[in-house]
Formats: sequence, structure tokens, C-alpha cells
Amino acid sequence: MRSLIPELLISLSLFATAAAQSSFHAIATQAESARTHDLVPEAIRLYREGTHLRPSWADGWWYLGTLLYDQDRFPEAASAFKQLQANPTHQGPAHAFLGLCEYESGDYDNAAAQFRLWAAAGWPGPREFRDVAAYHFALLLTREGRFVESLYLIAPLAQRIGDNPELVEAMGLASLRMRYLPENYPPDLRERIWLAGKASVYAAQHPKDFERADEYAARLESLYGDQAEVHYFRGTLYGFEKKPAEAEREYREELKISPACAPALVALAGFDLEKGDVPGAAELARRAVAADPNNAEAHHLLGRALLANGDLQASASELEKAKQLAPDSPEVRSHLAMVYAKLGRVQEAKAESAAFLKLENEQEVMAPANVKLGETQEKRP
Repeated sequence: MRSLIPELLISLSLFATAAAQSSFHAIATQAESARTHDLVPEAIRLYREGTHLRPSWADGWWYLGTLLYDQDRFPEAASAFKQLQANPTHQGPAHAFLGLCEYESGDYDNAAAQFRLWAAAGWPGPREFRDVAAYHFALLLTREGRFVESLYLIAPLAQRIGDNPELVEAMGLASLRMRYLPENYPPDLRERIWLAGKASVYAAQHPKDFERADEYAARLESLYGDQAEVHYFRGTLYGFEKKPAEAEREYREELKISPACAPALVALAGFDLEKGDVPGAAELARRAVAADPNNAEAHHLLGRALLANGDLQASASELEKAKQLAPDSPEVRSHLAMVYAKLGRVQEAKAESAAFLKLENEQEVMAPANVKLGETQEKRP
């Protein structure tokens, strides 16, 4: 009898495994039926039971997460999506859903990290889903002070969706360089944000017809022209309109209100370099570097001004700082190659020239968004 015990145990184990598999398949079928018939509570219960029986059931975790997300049960949904972070089929969209869940739960830093992983995976998902995720990612970029990147994400939505209140608000915050989320900015800023947002949305929608954008920008300036960032924003719009004289005027008006506005200083330094005013460009670029030591373009312009002035060692130092902050800028690598060549640093000049050509080719074929906003993005404070 004792010799039969191992065989009996094996038989019982096989029977239990077969029963569990049969139970799982029945639950999976019932869960699918409940989901397709909009029996949401029942579907959630069944998907929970199925993933408990088979923790490797990726589709079960996916549907459980999406159903919980649709019910605004964000922490529970996040727990489900975390099970998919290593799954090759659902990994990318799961990062975006995790970002959305953590945004709604107020965990903004982790939400931004998940959106970056989604970007690095190639922004997968259907268009409506991508729009929602990109919108929330843009809000978090504004919160981080990454205003240009935020507008880069929102502008295509404005072009396609149009004059949408949420997009107006988001673009207004980024355009005025305000590090707020829509849910937490002071109420007294509402009109200012709305006017800037309307101007931005119209500029994004009609790049060859800025009449409506100018109308709202003029109203913004007439009401809030004594406030920081308003003239800088107006100057940026003039830049898009190819009106350099008007843009330069607005940037200089901004400096009267905000003498340490690094973006305005950078823009004016660029104007001075174009006009051949090397001392003026150098002074403005130095002020920009002092105002924002992590501004890559400020170091780049200062390096260019020093190069034009023949101060090669100082130029190389500034351009190397610009490269550290913006390794993916072909312009920085090009100017650094020039300086190295003049200094006789031949191998380094060749390396920078090769990097320039590679980056320029990537830009010519429109580098994908994950390059611009993924793990290789420009470093900022």
C-alpha cells in the first residue's frame, strides 16, 4: 500500500491541475461575456478571479485595469497595469495608463516617469487614447517648467481638435510659462491664461493666418502688459509670424519687467548675433547664463559669440556645457567642431562633425517623438 502513495499523489496533483485549468477557462469565458455585455461589476469580479488563478494572464490584467480605470478606481487600476510592465504586448500602453492613474491620484512625478516610458516605447495606442495621454503628459511637462516640450505635444491636438477649453487652458499655462496644473492655479490668473491660450490655439490651428491669434494676444497685452511673460509670449507669436522687428521689440519690453527672463535674453542674443553685434550678443548671453545656468541655448550663443570674437578656449568651454545640456542639438555639435578644428584638436573635431551629420539627418527625417521626449531628451532643471 505504501508504494502506491506516490502514484496516488501524482494522480491527485494532475487532477487538481486539470480542474484549475478548467475553472480558469470557464472564468475567462464568463469574464469576456460579462465585459462585452457591459456587466462591469461582474466582469471586474471575474477578471480578478481569473488573474488570481493565473497571474500570467496578460489580457486579464489589461481588461481588469481598463475596467477599473473607466470606473475612476485609479489606485486599483494602477495595481493591475503594474502587472503588465514587462509584457511585450501591453507594456507600452500600460505605462501610459499608469501615468494617467497616477496623475489622477496626485502622484505627478511618477506619472511623468511613466509617460516618458510610454514615449520611449513609441507612443503606442489608438489615437483617442494617445490624445488623452499626450494631453496629460503635456500638463506635467508644464509643471516641470518644460514649456516648449509641452506646447510641442499640445499643438497637434489643437490643430486637429480645435478650440477646446481644456486645450486653451493647457496652452495658456505653457505659453505664459506658469508651472501650474489646470486644477491648482490661482483663480485671479484665469483670464490671463485664457487669453494666452486662445491666441496659442489659433496660432496652432492657422499657421498662415494669425489674425485671430493677434486679436487675443493684443487683448492680453492691453490688460496685462505690466505682468511677466506677456511680452515674451507676444514676441514668440511675432517670431512665428516672421516679424523679427516686432518680436525683438516685445522681448526688450519683457526685459523691462523681468530683467532676468532667460528666454527673452536668449532670443535677443540671437538677434544681435544675426546683426553682427558680437559684444551685444555676448553680454545678453552672459546674462541669460547667469539667470539660468542650465539653459543650453544660452551657453551655445555665448560660445558662438566668443568664437566670433576669437576667444577659442572660452568658446570651447561654453559649447561643451551646451553639449552636456543638449547632446542632441546638431547646431551645438557643429559649432563645437569648428572650435576644436581651430584649436588643432583634430580627432575631437572629427567626432563632433560626425555627430552633427548624424543628428542633422535624424532631424531631416523628423526624429520620432520618443527621441525628443524620451530618455534621450534635452536636460533641463
